Amino acid sequence: MVTEPLKLHVPEPGCRPGDEPDFSDFEIPKAGETRKPDLKDDADTMRDMAFSIVRVLTKDGEAVGPWLADLSPDKLKSGLIDMMKMRAFDSRMLAAQRMGKTSFYIQCLGEEAVACAAQTVLQQGDMNFPTYRQSGLLIASGYPMQTMMNQIYSNAADPNKGRQLPTMYSSKEYGFFSISGNLGTQFIQAVGWAMASAISGDTKIATAWIGDGATSVGDFHAAMVFASTYRAPVILNVVNNQWAISTFQGMARGNSATFAARGHGFGIPALRVDGNDYLAVYAVTKWAAERARSGHGPTLIEHVTYRAGGHSTSDDPSSYRAKGESTAWPLGDPIERLKKHLIFLGVWSEKRHTQAKAQVLSEVREAQKAAEAIGTLISGNAPSTRDIFEDVFETMPPNLIRQRKEAGY
Repeated sequence: MVTEPLKLHVPEPGCRPGDEPDFSDFEIPKAGETRKPDLKDDADTMRDMAFSIVRVLTKDGEAVGPWLADLSPDKLKSGLIDMMKMRAFDSRMLAAQRMGKTSFYIQCLGEEAVACAAQTVLQQGDMNFPTYRQSGLLIASGYPMQTMMNQIYSNAADPNKGRQLPTMYSSKEYGFFSISGNLGTQFIQAVGWAMASAISGDTKIATAWIGDGATSVGDFHAAMVFASTYRAPVILNVVNNQWAISTFQGMARGNSATFAARGHGFGIPALRVDGNDYLAVYAVTKWAAERARSGHGPTLIEHVTYRAGGHSTSDDPSSYRAKGESTAWPLGDPIERLKKHLIFLGVWSEKRHTQAKAQVLSEVREAQKAAEAIGTLISGNAPSTRDIFEDVFETMPPNLIRQRKEAGY
């Protein structure tokens, strides 16, 4: 018997640089078509949800179906402004990095609805365990943009005192757990925090965030085991924006049909949502939050969206994906889709949108001006070297005291 040499299968994306963008194999259910399970339903009775996509907004801007959100026009307008702020913020900070005012920046271009809509569901005291692409959680919660910029510039007013990579924010007050560059850690940390909340008899829940690429790390699977076993009050979010830093989502997904389907192996209810549909993200997150608060345990949510920009300012997406792929993305732009819905309702207009865009840009510019007056990577005024030694030990050990003195403090 002649045996052929063994070979490995290496997944390939549908198109590469030089090809025409092609999403013909991407199945999109009609808005309002996907059913809404009962809060008490278990994973076995809603397996179909992991293979469909919850959508609310039609192409004409009408909101339809069982997931129709209970959001007033004023709340929808606020959501639109939040996303516009996030996009303007991204644009200004990207330009600032290109001018050398900061060393690094990560955008969430095209993904604004995911974080901005989810944050409006959470309550004071709930805790987000985000990645570096959920800045919209802070924007939507009213966190000062100038403080975010101070952190990006690592100036003297940086609340993290220059000890975190730019965009790695942290705020206990705003329910934003310190971001880690070691992707995946936040997932297991969120489950542990949620378990602690339940053990202490509290009423607060946790939300975990992870990208499609990081679902392949061990922390993701460990988190799923603990969340399932103890029915932790946590929302487990997978933001599938189609690309990791340079590999398409099929590399991390493996032979699984969807990321949501991974919940089945752990007995965790799982569903997919149109991540560019603000109303759909809000409705699904609210459903999952109510499940968690009612003692029904975790929910795995796959947000189907698209990373329109580079992975970071250190990345050139043209080297691994087709030109024009972001504009060909069939789920569209989250800002444009919510704008169209508000116009459909008769409470918004193109003129009002233009005015709002100008107002938002002015607000972002003012925050940037104030932050840059304190300091940037170019102008200096960095945090004190003394801060390196602080906030680690309650009682500083002798060796650090000695090193601090050697540094002149």
